[in-house]
Amino acid sequence: MNKYPIEVFWSEEDAGYIATVPDLPGCSACGDSEVDAINEAHDAIAAWLEAAQAAGHTIPTPTPPQDESAFSGRFLVRLPRRLHAELARSAKREGVSLNQYVLFMLAGQQGERKSQQTA
Repeated sequence: MNKYPIEVFWSEEDAGYIATVPDLPGCSACGDSEVDAINEAHDAIAAWLEAAQAAGHTIPTPTPPQDESAFSGRFLVRLPRRLHAELARSAKREGVSLNQYVLFMLAGQQGERKSQQTA
């Protein structure tokens, strides 16, 4: 069986753990524990692959694991001057550096995106 990455998180709304398979759109499972959710996700992966094959769809290749130590934690972003100024003003109002403010904003958007994917 192919080794697809599985992401697991707690859902207050569902009062259980949700396991999603990012490489396979719509493939998810739930369980009372993280282990239960992962076990259910393995069954969901098998069903997803079987349905995709039966429909003649291309099967995505599993994303290989990424070694986080290969990432420096830095990247350069070019943005319009107006946006740069707005972000700098917002950071100043919050009393934090521009880097801290942008990190806060990115983390918030990432968390929001993840919760929308599971809704």
